[in-house]
Amino acid sequence: MSATFEVESTLTDRYQTTVPETVRRALRLGKRDKIHYTVRPSGEVVLTRVEASGVDDPLLGQFLGFLARDIANHPEHLQSVDARLVQRLQLLVGDAEVDLDSALSADDE
Repeated sequence: MSATFEVESTLTDRYQTTVPETVRRALRLGKRDKIHYTVRPSGEVVLTRVEASGVDDPLLGQFLGFLARDIANHPEHLQSVDARLVQRLQLLVGDAEVDLDSALSADDE
């Protein structure tokens, strides 16, 4: 980045703020991206975008593990999907093609 610029944002009562648009663009931030903070001894704080590591979300993994154990331990709780629901879902998505193996990105929104 060749030019230096300054922007401000306001801290709410809950210590939250909106990252200004110019900063989001400079860091190429999208929804749900993570921000890394480096606090220097001088008190200066540097924000950088956390690059996706490709590591699975540990909470999602725990949840999916819970579901797998629950299904294994209580198969009697499983229910078939109602045909009317399937038809309704098909009407909603139309002929949209979905690749379940492709990674999701903020650009898809």
